Amino acid sequence: MTPGIGGRSVTRILARNELLGRSPEEFLRLAPETWREEYRLTAKSSAALSTGKSTLKATKELEERLSGLGVALVTAVDPHYPTLVEEFDPDPPGVLFLYGNTRLMEAKTFCVLSSRKSRPADLDLIEKLTEEGVLNSDVLVTGHDTPEYQRSAVVPLRWGSPRILCLDRGLFKVLGETLTEEAFRAARLWRYQFDPSTDMVISPFRPHADFIGVNNQVRDRLVASLSRRLDFVIVNPGGNMEKLARLALKCNRPVRISDRSIGYRQVVESGAVAIN
Repeated sequence: MTPGIGGRSVTRILARNELLGRSPEEFLRLAPETWREEYRLTAKSSAALSTGKSTLKATKELEERLSGLGVALVTAVDPHYPTLVEEFDPDPPGVLFLYGNTRLMEAKTFCVLSSRKSRPADLDLIEKLTEEGVLNSDVLVTGHDTPEYQRSAVVPLRWGSPRILCLDRGLFKVLGETLTEEAFRAARLWRYQFDPSTDMVISPFRPHADFIGVNNQVRDRLVASLSRRLDFVIVNPGGNMEKLARLALKCNRPVRISDRSIGYRQVVESGAVAIN
């Protein structure tokens, strides 16, 4: 919950505290120099952690509130951290907040990804591929706040099917303080309130954290990580989507790519299947 402490730092702190048998209270009593030397925290992170010592009580209260709402918090050192994420991402998020139907992570998941500024015909293809997957009883993994993600995210709602939403900000910022709001306006045309018994939402960011520039890449990696099959509509050469496609192929996940993408043949040569 401390600004300036990222996922990797959280993982190092938890792993070392477990090794040495240090409680959170004992860890927070250490000198900033010890944090930098033993835990490899930066001076900026150590300063933020030192300033935040008095917020441990508030953090515990927030954790109790999240638990009461049904939110689970998992870290990269927990045995129930999603295996799909660890297998895919060379730099997995250190902390994940899970809300809703977590059993969906064991289902036959898929995603339909596309680079930003997709054209209307590209958005139509996103919807078509999503509908094919949903009607095949696959579970969609998607985001909530780009035209590309929203075009896929409404499809399961039309068919009463479940979906996994990956956020680029905190749970409270998207679903509201009671975690009952649908994630975006168009979704509310199909369902007024978020249904945690059907869907799952996952965020690697603090519950009240707002969006910052790098969050979208973390979100995209999480969407791809949780998908057992990945479809790509538009992949800009050298961009984030191309990196995700190659990561998926590296861990032997089925990848399909539309021939609308410039350079799609190079991805096909690496093992993907062309969508004509």
